Amino acid sequence: MSETARAVFVISVAAELAGMHPQTLRIYERKGLIDPFRTPGGTRRYSQEDIERLQLIQDLTGQGLNLEGVRQVLELQEENHRLEKKMALLRDQLEILEKEALRRLDGRDRTGRHEGSKPRARGN
Repeated sequence: MSETARAVFVISVAAELAGMHPQTLRIYERKGLIDPFRTPGGTRRYSQEDIERLQLIQDLTGQGLNLEGVRQVLELQEENHRLEKKMALLRDQLEILEKEALRRLDGRDRTGRHEGSKPRARGN
């Protein structure tokens, strides 16, 4: 688990770090904008990533977006991140395939025959 993903802050500390009231964090949770870790006793714990997300929500609402607009922006960011990861994976796979194709082509002579293969007899 990355350091920023560790849920260590209780709601009061998270609210202070994010610059908002604890009740606002509860509202954002009810609206599905934030999903804090819950301890076995039910206590909310927030990570640094959660704090950054809360600050982004605050920035977006400060620019005039309502909470539905914020939810859509967050979903689009998550989809973009997912697609970037998929694209990186596909680039890696393409690189492997290109290397394999070049390796196979290096095994052929200029006539398209495999090196060491005998030319086919022509029929009259």
